[in-house]
Amino acid sequence: MATLPFFLLLTLSALLPASHGRGDIAVYWGQDSREGTLAEACATGLYSYVMIAFLNVFGAGRTPALNLAGHCDASYPGSCAFIGGHVKACQSRNVKVFLALGGAVGSYSLSSSEDAQGVADYLWNSFLGGSSGSRPFGNAAVLDGIDLAIHFSTSTSKYYLSAAPQCPYPDKLLGSALNTGLFQFAWVQFYNNPPCEYSARNVQEFKSAWIEWSSSNHIDAVYLGLPAAPNASGSGYVPPAKLVNDVLPIVQGASRYGGIMLWSRYFDIINNYSSNIHKYVATEFSSFAE
Repeated sequence: MATLPFFLLLTLSALLPASHGRGDIAVYWGQDSREGTLAEACATGLYSYVMIAFLNVFGAGRTPALNLAGHCDASYPGSCAFIGGHVKACQSRNVKVFLALGGAVGSYSLSSSEDAQGVADYLWNSFLGGSSGSRPFGNAAVLDGIDLAIHFSTSTSKYYLSAAPQCPYPDKLLGSALNTGLFQFAWVQFYNNPPCEYSARNVQEFKSAWIEWSSSNHIDAVYLGLPAAPNASGSGYVPPAKLVNDVLPIVQGASRYGGIMLWSRYFDIINNYSSNIHKYVATEFSSFAE
């Protein structure tokens, strides 16, 4: 996933403290039509957070655009409105739903604080607690937060700010933004990053990177980001038994350990990854039973 300059942080209003569990699973949904619906993902009971991926065009005068890879064609007004019902179904199951900005393919940048304010207004009015005549997911659905973007709050609602940095610490593009203390969640990508991802030959380097991320006083909860199947990324896949027996004992002791982030729902389906790790992510365990 690509990242963006965080001029958007200039638009932030007062924050509310976020709460989170210890041992949740977060997943990205939206980039493969074979992954099933958003509501189906939430109905599994496997996830606490689902990030809808992606809003991949915005800023610098561009018309914001969603790319949901076959689930719906957002270029046609109303085409994605049905997703609003799925958002509400997820929320009824206490699953929080974020909109993810960016992605590996797209066109996005922010040229100034005024540009950032315009994008922030669009996000607030189109996906969060504002109002607009053209909310892509319909008028009734209000998302819980924005991934890689902004946080708004009101007296009755809480919105969250998260980011998906690369595991080399500090992240080259997001380091300054993450140090603001405005982020509740960091889904750290410990994949496609051989210097810090887990492998039998790289245990100490992995530990060092995890300690740096989980020791940050600026982030409420740090998640170990992993591919959900061997072909979900170029490198960094950790088999479930290896995760449970060797990796979780390293990460679960951190006070800011939040859980596991998976890329993505489609790969999770074909590999049953979260099903195999779910009961171990939040609890003490003896060993993985294959």
